[in-house]
Amino acid sequence: MRITSSIFEYNKAIPAKFTCDGENINPPLEFVDVPVNTRSLVLIMEDPDVPNSIRADGMWDHWIIFNIPPQTQGVAEGSEPGGVPGKNTGGNLSYGGPCPPDGEHRYYFKLFALDTMLDIPAGVTKRDVLAAMDTHILEQAELVGRYQRG
Repeated sequence: MRITSSIFEYNKAIPAKFTCDGENINPPLEFVDVPVNTRSLVLIMEDPDVPNSIRADGMWDHWIIFNIPPQTQGVAEGSEPGGVPGKNTGGNLSYGGPCPPDGEHRYYFKLFALDTMLDIPAGVTKRDVLAAMDTHILEQAELVGRYQRG
């Protein structure tokens, strides 16, 4: 399974349009080779490079969507995939673009194929989603983008 984008390559710069310095909309994503026995998908976007003075764990969750239909082949630019939104670190139930407070940060778009639907409500945190999907992951893939404010 793979997750790709038509607007940036793995470990390359995310265009400013998709950040807090631009339109703050999600980039287009493609999901490739999802296992045939997948019951649902989970999409998580996170930044592990947050200064500890801002977040003790050094992590900022930007986007969490679970129970995405398994036939979903991607997400169009500026749109939410079908599924259930989780709450990001900013307290929102939608995409929050890169907005690093210092230097260049890495942004991980993680896609998980699960053998079940998650029985958890909208608005839960990434921790809740990860706990619910534990032991249900068939495959996972990731796409890393980078961004540094001008």
